[in-house]
Amino acid sequence: MGVRTTAPPASAGVRRRRRFDDRGSFSLELATLVPVVLLLLLLSVQAGLWFHARQVALDAAKQGVEAGRGRTASPEQGAANARAFLDQFGGSVRGASVSTAGSSSEQVRIEVSGSVATLIPGLTLDVTQHAQGPRERWSTP
Repeated sequence: MGVRTTAPPASAGVRRRRRFDDRGSFSLELATLVPVVLLLLLLSVQAGLWFHARQVALDAAKQGVEAGRGRTASPEQGAANARAFLDQFGGSVRGASVSTAGSSSEQVRIEVSGSVATLIPGLTLDVTQHAQGPRERWSTP
């Protein structure tokens, strides 16, 4: 009595090998990971644009306050100076508006507001910055 052994069919080995094969998994991982990396890159650039526009608006407001706080100057002259600054350097603040609301005979307040250039469709970011300072005046000691 001999023991009879039979070899498994050739197709069973191929099936077993394919079941544990990971061919194509890198393409799937890459297709999942690339959009996430691109979105993070886009968001970081957008954050940089927002910070830049915020700084430009603040610098324009400071320039306006410095121009409007002189003894013979008016808050409107400060606002005009802020607008001139924005015309020269404010390309990142779109639709900028300059306001002197809150100014008084003792204080000059300039507020600059506008929107930020965006890379992401449908996203709107607004920026508002203000600066204020006392008006120069003669006083007796």
